[in-house]
Amino acid sequence: MAVAPLAGFPLAATLADPKLARAAVANLHDYTINTPQGRRVSGALAMPIGVPAPTVILIHDGWGLNDQIKTVTAEYGRQGYLAVAVDLMAGSVATTTEEARALTRSVDPAAATDTLAGWIEWLRVHDASNRKIGTVGWCFGGGWALNASIATPVEATVIYYGRVTRVAGDLRKLKGPVLGHFATRDRFVGAAMVTAWEQAMNEAGKAYETHWYDADRGFANPTSARYDETDARLAWGRTLAFLGKHL
Repeated sequence: MAVAPLAGFPLAATLADPKLARAAVANLHDYTINTPQGRRVSGALAMPIGVPAPTVILIHDGWGLNDQIKTVTAEYGRQGYLAVAVDLMAGSVATTTEEARALTRSVDPAAATDTLAGWIEWLRVHDASNRKIGTVGWCFGGGWALNASIATPVEATVIYYGRVTRVAGDLRKLKGPVLGHFATRDRFVGAAMVTAWEQAMNEAGKAYETHWYDADRGFANPTSARYDETDARLAWGRTLAFLGKHL
């Protein structure tokens, strides 16, 4: 079943209204697949009306695969993408900052890489996919969007304020360009880290776009106290333009 548009309601308004959020999430499909290492992993899929469609893998932040990321997934489906929100936390969803930090620390990098590789391979041969895939992630998931694209190369990568501490030798494995959204008031992913990453990308000969926003980490999440509507809309427009160009 295709994702039905929530006409007249922007994403932020949908997330702010529990009834609208539930309506969006209700249109998603729960899927379980086998990874290359034989593990069973789950995710939520949004099916667009028109197929074959450009395809995106969405990677949640440290709070896990909650209704916020599922609503974003539904919006990608409404925008014409075959979209899957993956789960790197085995079904756990945080409700406090302390729980989110604990969940983030509990993620096994090898298992996360295997999970993402499994979804990329599954989507690559999906009948509804045009065989072009992008990864999109926020915070914790932003770093994993880059990691996934290095481990299993895809056509485009979008990072929202995620850690980008990778060396040129790793970045040479990238297939497609990278779009990075970063916040000037972010205490964890700052200018020094991003500048070093840009230098490594240049050394690796890889294409990228970097945008800075006068905001704090989490500015694109309407459920966060740090949400900045103006910057979120700008980043969203840039993301859609970038994915539209490369997928």
